[in-house]
Amino acid sequence: MPQAVWNGQILAESPNTLFVEGNHYFPPNSLRNEHFKPSATHTVCSWKGTASYYDVEVAGKINKDAAWYYPTPLPAAKDIAGYVAFWKGVQVEG
Repeated sequence: MPQAVWNGQILAESPNTLFVEGNHYFPPNSLRNEHFKPSATHTVCSWKGTASYYDVEVAGKINKDAAWYYPTPLPAAKDIAGYVAFWKGVQVEG
C-alpha cells in the first residue's frame, strides 16, 4: 500500500492513490492532518489548473511546500480534486 514518509513519520497511506505524471496522489482522508499546515504558495499547471500547497511538519521540523493539491482542477484533471502529492524529500513507498 502506498505510503508518504518524511522524517521517519507516515504522512499519508492509502491503497487508493491516483498515479498522474509520475506522482501518487493520496485521497484527502488518508492524510495524517496533524502534519499539514496550509501554505500561501500557489502554482499553475496548463492542464490541471492552480495548485495549492502544504508545509509538512514532523517533530518540529518543517518541509516547506512539500505537498500539493488541486482544490478545483480543470476538467481534464477532475479525478484528482483534493488529492495530495508530495516532493522535496518525502518518500512515497509501496
